[in-house]
Amino acid sequence: MEVLLNHPCAVVLVCALLFRVAHRLLQNLPVPKVVRGEEFRAWKWKNLSVSLVHSLLTGAWALSCVLIYPETVHNLHSYFVPVSYLLVCVSTGYFVQDAGDIILTGHARGSWEFLVHHTLVIWCFGYALFTKLYVSGVVVALFVEVNSVTLHLRLMLKLAEQMSSPAFQVNKMLNLFTYVFFRLSAQGYLTWYIVYNYSWLDHASFFLAAMVLMNGMILIYFYRLLRADFCPRPKRTGTQNGTHKPAPMTQKFLTD
Repeated sequence: MEVLLNHPCAVVLVCALLFRVAHRLLQNLPVPKVVRGEEFRAWKWKNLSVSLVHSLLTGAWALSCVLIYPETVHNLHSYFVPVSYLLVCVSTGYFVQDAGDIILTGHARGSWEFLVHHTLVIWCFGYALFTKLYVSGVVVALFVEVNSVTLHLRLMLKLAEQMSSPAFQVNKMLNLFTYVFFRLSAQGYLTWYIVYNYSWLDHASFFLAAMVLMNGMILIYFYRLLRADFCPRPKRTGTQNGTHKPAPMTQKFLTD
C-alpha cells in the first residue's frame, strides 16, 4: 500500500506496460479472415481485444469492491481501500496504453472522440490517485466497463461481419440492458452526487463540468446505438457521378 500511495505514476506505467504485453500476447489468437484482409480492421480487432480484457477485469473488480465494501458507493469523496486504489491504477494504465496505441499507430485523426474521452478519464483518474480523493467515485464510474464488455463484443462481431448471427442479436439486447443499467445509471448517480454535495466537494465545478461533457458524449453514443441496432436507416443506393463511394471504415465505426 505504501508503494501504491507514494508512487502512483510508477504503478500506472507498470500497468500500462502489462496491458501492452497483453496486446502482444493476444495477437497469437485466431483472427477472422475478413479482419486480416484490411489494415484498419486488423488494428481495430487488436485494439478491441485489449479493451475487452480491461473491461472484463475492471468491471468485475469494481462490482466486487462495492459488494465487499458498501461504503464505497455512499462516500465517493474520501473513502477507499487498497484494492480500490489499485483498481484505479490498473484502469489508468490501460487508458494510457490505449491512447498511446491510437496515437502511435496513426489512427488519432479517425479516433479523436476516443482520445477526448481518454484524456478526460486520465485527468480525473490521475487526480484521484494523487490527491487520494474521489477514489470511490472512480470505482463507481468503472461500472460502465460492464457495459463495455458487450459494446466491444458488438464491434468485434461487426468487424467479423456477423451482424446477422444469433450471437450479435443476443449481444444487442444485452448491450442495451447493460448500457442503461450500468453506464447511464452510474453516470446519473455520479452527477447527482456532485450536484447534491456541490457546496463542500473539492473542485466540484471541474468534476461537474467533466461529468456534463461525459454525459453528453454517452447520450450521443446511446442515440447512435439505438439508431444503428434498433432503428436502422435504409442503405442508400444512390450514386455520385455513376459510382457509389462508401464511407471510410473509421467513420463508419464512429457513427455506428
